[in-house]
Amino acid sequence: MSKSEEITKKLSLESTIHEGDIPAIDLYMDQVIQLFDATYNESLRNEDEKVLTKTMINNYAKGKLFMPIKNKKYSKNHIMLISLIYQLKGALTIKDIKSVLEPINEKMDVEDFPLANFYNSWVKLQQKNAQNFLNEMKAHEVEVENQETEEIDKLILLIASLSNMSNAYRKAAELLVDELTELRKGTK
Repeated sequence: MSKSEEITKKLSLESTIHEGDIPAIDLYMDQVIQLFDATYNESLRNEDEKVLTKTMINNYAKGKLFMPIKNKKYSKNHIMLISLIYQLKGALTIKDIKSVLEPINEKMDVEDFPLANFYNSWVKLQQKNAQNFLNEMKAHEVEVENQETEEIDKLILLIASLSNMSNAYRKAAELLVDELTELRKGTK
């Protein structure tokens, strides 16, 4: 197994909460956390890391990243939005995430926005991105002409290359958040 395949396997990029994985009944916070733990636990870096905590969910609610909960229970729509937040929080600030999700939340307030359709499109993109990531990882593996180059040097070069790409993707996402914000200012 190549280093790229090994890393990709450890990342569990194909792990996601599909719409069908979300129970039809509303869940209490502990049940939401259990659902996320069961889905994403394999992708954690170490045992001390948490997928989702009560504090995180409360902060998302206080930050108005999703609509208010009712009777301390989270609906299917809440869980889909929390899943989107979970995916976005690795690259974007909470402020940027709020900017991204605000149009969706507004549509859900005013009209019967089919969040499930939007979410299913996201899941398909995520699955496609997992395969694309493996292909990109293979492209970033360092081929060093000098066979005496130490393994540690190859790892450092791979880390630097991936960090560079990560920064580029994050900056591109931030530029798009700014564009979304400007577009929304023009439509209000």
